[in-house]
Amino acid sequence: MPTYTIACGPRSLELGRRTLIMGIVNITPDSFSDGGHFFSTDRAVSQALQLVAEGADILDIGGESTRPYSEPVSEAEEVSRVIPVIEKLVDRVDVPISIDTTKARVAREAVAAGATIINDIAALRMDPEMAVTAARCKVPVILMHMKGIPKTMQQAPVYDDLIGEIKTFLQEAMAVAVAAGVDRNDIILDPGIGFGKTITHNLQILRELERFNDLEAPLLVGSSRKMFVRQLVKDPSAADIDPLSPQVAWGTQATVAAAAMQGAHIVRVHDVARTRATLSVIDAIRSA
Repeated sequence: MPTYTIACGPRSLELGRRTLIMGIVNITPDSFSDGGHFFSTDRAVSQALQLVAEGADILDIGGESTRPYSEPVSEAEEVSRVIPVIEKLVDRVDVPISIDTTKARVAREAVAAGATIINDIAALRMDPEMAVTAARCKVPVILMHMKGIPKTMQQAPVYDDLIGEIKTFLQEAMAVAVAAGVDRNDIILDPGIGFGKTITHNLQILRELERFNDLEAPLLVGSSRKMFVRQLVKDPSAADIDPLSPQVAWGTQATVAAAAMQGAHIVRVHDVARTRATLSVIDAIRSA
C-alpha cells in the first residue's frame, strides 16, 4: 500500500502503515443511523470523547444530514450545531478534528475553532467559495465522489464505467482544488460509497479499491451502517433493518475488513471499538 504523511495542524497522520479510524459524530436530528442521538452539544462532546477513548485517530464532526433524500440546512443552523462542539473538544482530544461540511462559511469557522481537516462530500462543488476557502485554511481536504446531490443521488444511478468515471471525477476535483491553491499533498480521496450508488456499485468499489491507487492520494472509505449493508444483512421479507442492530454492526465490519485489505488508508465509522478490533487483525494479516 502507498504511504503518505499529512500534517493536520500540530499533528501528523501517518497513512498506510496501519488503517486509521475516523469516528463519526453527527450533530443532527435526522442522520440515517443515529439522528437525534447526539443532537446537543454535551451529548456530542461526550460521544466524541468516547470514540477517542475507543481508539479513533480522527474525529469527524458534522451538522447536516447527507442521507439519501435529505434536505439541506442553513449555514447559520449548521454553524450553531458544530462550532460549540469543536470548541469544547479542541483542548480535550489529541487527535485531529475534521469538519464534515459542503459550506465555505462553516469550514472557515470550524477551522478557526480548531478543526484541522475539511471533509467535503461535494468535492468543493456545492459552494462557489469552498475551493478558495479550503486553500486559505491550509488544512487537508477530503474530496468525495457523489452522483447528484443527497436529495436526488439514489434515484436510479447509472454508470457506463463505474470505477473509471469515479476516477475521472476525482482527478478533476483534485485539479480544481490545486488550481484554487490547495496543496496537492493535502488531498485525501473518497470514492463515495452510498452516494449515488446501487448495492452492486458499492460492492464493486470495495472489491476494486486498489484501482484508485494510481491517483496517488490517500483513500478514505465510509461504509458504516449504510443502506447497502442493511439490505444485505436484513431478513429478505423486511423493508429495512435497524441501523443499530447487531447484524448491521457485523455487516459493517465485513466492509471495513474488505476496504482495509484493498488499500483504504482511513475508514470512517460510527463504531470505533469494533473497528479497532477488526483492524488489529486485518492490519496484521496485511503486514505479515
